[in-house]
Amino acid sequence: MDREKHMRSALMEAKKAMAEGEVPVGCVIIDANGAVIGRGYNRREKERNALAHAELEAINEACQYLSDWRLGGCALYVTLEPCPMCAGAIINARIPKVFYGAKEEQSGSCGSVLNLFMERFGHSPQVVGGILEEECRSLMSEFFKKLRTS
Repeated sequence: MDREKHMRSALMEAKKAMAEGEVPVGCVIIDANGAVIGRGYNRREKERNALAHAELEAINEACQYLSDWRLGGCALYVTLEPCPMCAGAIINARIPKVFYGAKEEQSGSCGSVLNLFMERFGHSPQVVGGILEEECRSLMSEFFKKLRTS
């Protein structure tokens, strides 16, 4: 299934973050033809920048690729439910479809803590969670387990 294929691409990005000692969150943006046009992974520690989330990295790359801030024909795949900042960026980029893996119980903005996409911002993407959820959650668990034992 394409959803799983694209989430596996996001998982590959998350593994890059993990290899760099970052919280393993990865994201890809797919165009209407199914091609990856944006990739990103969490780089907050390396960049020393609170804005260096996987979704923002991928959105930036996709906008550059298309030479447009509007990503209307695209879909975003991310291993962890987006936070409020990333949900806002998704709204502003007009991304119509969001697929995420694991829920984010502390700051998830697709329904776990709040649902920014239900607010009246003039754009509400379709959201599907739980894509390869166990694999996404396992990667997070593995990272934090290693962090606690080191």
